[in-house]
Order: sequence, then C-alpha cells, then structure tokens
Amino acid sequence: MQLLCLSNGHGEDAIAVRILQELQRHPAAPELVALPLVGEGIAYSQLGIPIAGPVQRMPSGGFIYMEGRQLLRDLQGGLLQLTLAQFKAVRRWAKKGGVILAVGDIVPLLFAWLSGASYVFVGTAKSEYYLRDEAGRLPHRPWWDGWSGSVYLPWERWLMSNKRCKAVFPRDKLTVETLKQWSIPAFDLGNPMMDGIELEHPRAIFYEPDAEVREMQRSLVITLLPGSRVPEAYDNWQLIVRATIGLLNTYNERSLLFLAPIAPALSLDPLRETLEAQGWRQESSTSSLSNLQLTDPTALAFKQKKARLVLTQTDYNLCLRQGDCCIAMAGTATEQFVGLGKPAIAIPGNGPQFTPAFAEAQTRLLGPSLVLVKQPEDVAVVVQQLLRDPDRLQLIAENGRRRMGQPGAASRIANGLVESFGVSC
Repeated sequence: MQLLCLSNGHGEDAIAVRILQELQRHPAAPELVALPLVGEGIAYSQLGIPIAGPVQRMPSGGFIYMEGRQLLRDLQGGLLQLTLAQFKAVRRWAKKGGVILAVGDIVPLLFAWLSGASYVFVGTAKSEYYLRDEAGRLPHRPWWDGWSGSVYLPWERWLMSNKRCKAVFPRDKLTVETLKQWSIPAFDLGNPMMDGIELEHPRAIFYEPDAEVREMQRSLVITLLPGSRVPEAYDNWQLIVRATIGLLNTYNERSLLFLAPIAPALSLDPLRETLEAQGWRQESSTSSLSNLQLTDPTALAFKQKKARLVLTQTDYNLCLRQGDCCIAMAGTATEQFVGLGKPAIAIPGNGPQFTPAFAEAQTRLLGPSLVLVKQPEDVAVVVQQLLRDPDRLQLIAENGRRRMGQPGAASRIANGLVESFGVSC
C-alpha cells in the first residue's frame, strides 16, 4: 500500500510524523510520502519521508486564519499558485492508486476528497470543547457559534461521511460522540500530541499529612512557554519575564525555579537581554542544577534573589514534566502541559498567533485547566490561589487528562488506519 500524508501546519506536521513513525514499524508498513501544505516539511525530511510536491514557506508562518493581513501577505507571496500546484501534485499521485492520510483541518481533508482516493482524517484543529463540555453548551456563546449542532460545519461533516473516508480520528472523546450522530466513522483513539511526554513519576504532594511543610521546603517549579514563532515569541517573553518578577516579590521567602524550553529556531540573545534588564544575572554554569538532569550542554542559568531560571533548547519534555504550573503564551505546548494534568496561566499577547481571541478560545478548549489573566502582574495571585486549593488542582488534573487523552495515540491511530484500508499483516 502507498500512502500520502497531507498536513497544513507545523504542529500538524509533528502529529503526522508521530503517526508515520508508527506506520513505519507496522508489520504491514505502507510506502510513505508526504506533502506539507504549509511550510517546507522539515519534520518529514528528518524522518526520511519523500516530499510529493512543491512546498514553500509563507510570510504568515501558517497563521493565515488569525487576521486578514496575514492572508493578504500570503496571497502576495504566491499562496494561490502554490495551492494549485499542490492540488495538481495530489491528483497525479492519487491516480497511481494509493490512499491518503489527511492531518489538520478542512484544507487537507478537502484535498483528500478532491483527489479521488480513499482517505482517513485526523482532526487536530477542532474540538467540541470550543462549544460545550460534558455538562452542555458553554454559557455566553453567540447563537451562531455551533449553529449546525457541531464545531464541524455541515460541509466538513459531509467530507467525513463520504464513502471514501474510511475513518476519522478526532482529538477527544466528546468530539467523537458528537460526530457519530451523523454516521461518521469516528474513533476515539486519543491525541498524538501527548505521546512521549507523559509523567514518569507523578507527584501527589497535596494529600500527605505533612504536605504543607514539604511543599514549602521544595522549590516551586514554573515552566515558561513563550511560543516558537519569530518575532512574536520575543514579545511574549517580555510579558512572561514581567510575570516572573511578580512571583519573586510574592514568594520572597521561597525558592523558585523557572524552566523555559525555547524553540531551536529562536535566538537566546534577545531572551537573555530581557532577563538582564529585569534584574536576572547569568550564572557561569548550570552545575548548581545538576539534580534536574539537564541534557542541554548549552543551557543558560540565571539567578535573582532565591530564584533560578533556565533557558534550554533541547530539554522540552523535561521542562513540561518538572513544572508545577506554567505561564503560557503558546499553542501546542500549552495543551501538552495541561494534558499532563497541570494548571496553565495564559497572558494574551499581540499576535499574530497568541492574541486575546486565541487565548480566549484556548480557555474554552482546555476548560478549568487554563486560567486567563489580563496582565503579567496578575499571575502571582493566580498561582497563590491554585496552590491553596487542592480540590481545584485535582479537578484540573482530571480535566486535563480527559481533554487531551492518554499517551500512545499515534500507535493506536496507525493500527486503526491500516485496518481501515483493509490491509492485512
């Protein structure tokens, strides 16, 4: 079997690659090719998967939905010509008799349908949690939001119910249950976003007899997530660092540890300059943090009062696992942190991705696990409230795992995909 993977975004590429890796290990492994509809598909190239058509990095970086100016820039950069060329490439490929894995939103799904080939769809962009939770419709939503009965619009549902669509793998159980109302072959196999980052040794410090004493003796660990897009992440970082100063002033008798996993595409120089402007002093080495088991030899450590802050560009999973809570101005990273059962605090930025509208939508997606504040200085108050409320923390833990699912989804989806196309081992 030959399989073409279509995806439309950097996060979608990462999810698709996890599934393709599992397909490569499958006894009935198909012959794989990919076509990223956004970006250059570096994640596929690193896995050794051939690119089946033209690719090009657009000015928006894939965030054309955030505002009209981004779409205009992409149109000026050749978006229409690229899309047409990619569509022709998909049609040519489909005539050879292969099948398609579409990952993302309606764009790769539409491409898959137009190709004439059989396809499966991994829906990463939409969730019923944007409209409702297990108790019912969310309050204060406009009547037209979800007017058709689902976060997926009728034409999207039609594409998913087409006889050539063999399976749909939404991101959560609530969305699966909703789509089944329209006889869509939807399966609840989890969210590949959570693969590989699960907690190895979960901590339950709030329910022991001496919990309060032990809690005050250890460092409070806060993960910092500024996002990965240049130059937006540098602007986000300035807001996040302001929040760290507020925490220093609030917890002046307690040691704090801030862990910042920084995307490799970002330069550490602007981040360091912002820290130093806010009173952080760089340390000569990270040896004092040896208990963290950092693997990044280029990690930078900073100190202020009783707090330390670490910038690392390789220890992403470690930073998520170690954090008690996070200050978040990111998309995927925030969702992964919440999926570990932990609280996140978001500060709206200026975009183009992490705008107030994006942050508000993310609070609907993640529910009580994500707290939205107006100003960086408000973060410290929220952290205090969270740590004083074990019942709320328990609710957050259960909510995050329910909404983001259990690890191992990529393997389950790979197996489901092979079965959907009727390939035997």
